[in-house]
Amino acid sequence: MYKRSIYGGLRYWDFLLLDLVSMQIAFGAAYAFWASQTAYSDQLYRSEMFNFMFCQIAVTFFANPFQDILKRGYYVEFKETFKHVCAVMLVAVLHMFLTRQTVENPEVLFSLTAAAYFVLLYLGRIFRKICLRKGGKSSRGKRSLIVVTVSDLAQEVLSRFTDTSYEDFVISGIIFLDKDLTGQRIGDIPVVASMESVKDYVRYEWVDEVFVKVPNTVAYPRELIDSFILMGIIVHLTLSKIENIQEGLQQVEFMGGETVLTTSISMSSPRQILYKRCMDIAGGLVGCLITAVLFLFIGPLIYISSPGPVFFSQVRIGRSGRQFKLYKFRSMYMDAEQKKKELLEQNKIQGSPLMFKMDCDPRVIGSGKKNRHGHPAGIGHFIRRTSLDEFPQFWNVLKGEMSLVGTRPPTVDEWELYELHHRIRMAIKPGITGLWQVSGRSKITDFNEVVGLDTEYIKNWSLGLDCKILFKTLYVIFKRDGAS
Repeated sequence: MYKRSIYGGLRYWDFLLLDLVSMQIAFGAAYAFWASQTAYSDQLYRSEMFNFMFCQIAVTFFANPFQDILKRGYYVEFKETFKHVCAVMLVAVLHMFLTRQTVENPEVLFSLTAAAYFVLLYLGRIFRKICLRKGGKSSRGKRSLIVVTVSDLAQEVLSRFTDTSYEDFVISGIIFLDKDLTGQRIGDIPVVASMESVKDYVRYEWVDEVFVKVPNTVAYPRELIDSFILMGIIVHLTLSKIENIQEGLQQVEFMGGETVLTTSISMSSPRQILYKRCMDIAGGLVGCLITAVLFLFIGPLIYISSPGPVFFSQVRIGRSGRQFKLYKFRSMYMDAEQKKKELLEQNKIQGSPLMFKMDCDPRVIGSGKKNRHGHPAGIGHFIRRTSLDEFPQFWNVLKGEMSLVGTRPPTVDEWELYELHHRIRMAIKPGITGLWQVSGRSKITDFNEVVGLDTEYIKNWSLGLDCKILFKTLYVIFKRDGAS
């Protein structure tokens, strides 16, 4: 089965939306032609329109119609569209039979719908891919790809990628193994590092994947490739010259005019990626609604205790080094970041300042208040203890910058101190919760142990594991709150 890293993958949402819209237009047009009125005027046929939509979503999830969709030619797309339309119509007929719905002359209506659906869907997919080709230079929503090669092959490699600009990546730089041309440009592509500086560049910059092509007379830089894989970066090696490399999941793909062996620490099917995104969107919507309600009660308490913004925003590092702005309910005083430097010696996490955590943090709003048990009782400690301060992050989830389950997003200063093997934590989208948070985070004081838990999650990722972590998160929060 075609698979992709869980932090890579093509953007299928626009194609799924295109399918849904095409089906609705096709059914509406077929019904209007057949009955000389709109389908929405009849309750039975109005329900049938929505039945078609759910049948289409079911086929999409189980049949995986978007596999290699950006690489299909006109003829292959014609065949794949025909198969998809047949599958949707078959499921729709089966659904109507099982639910015993009575539709007048269903064979005529369904035939007209299938014909219109096929034409609209095929033309829509072709048009969408043409638009992606023309907009191929935009980096929005794409994967950042670094090309590693030798100077003599640079023009050949880059020209092949130019011919496939509709791919879901953007070439953000090139690195030469035989020359140091850092700062120069090959066409529109900058030379971003040399053989000596490439590890430092990749460690701290936004890099999702690396494409490596060398001539047969030059050996693959095995140590460099192993370092990429150790950092959680996807590596593509041309099959013309393969050597033993770092352990990882592998598959053969076609990329930039080359047949390549792709190696990654974890892979999943587009269907699984779609499921995870659906779960994130559903959770993000619910979380944002709850956040709006919480704002009505928490907002005034925060402002009264510490005048200033109710929400706190901070630049964090996301998947593969992308920067994004993370949101929280403000639980600390306005000068918390300035005071952090003075408190680093009290950091509980070994390996400071890669991650900061301390008991009775004086920067927290109301840290001077104590309850009858001697525990902090200010609003800041309350929303942190109950994790209510995390709720605005559901907006980050809805935007696609974070996931419900992932790894903790580091600050920029923490990220800049990461060693090579620490970078693997950001091989996926950061999450509101994760394996570290539900594994007794208050007792874990070694940052390398945190990295180990995050690596375990990435390598063993599944939707079942995400659900397990979400339920365990709720249990940990209620247990912690009940013990206070």
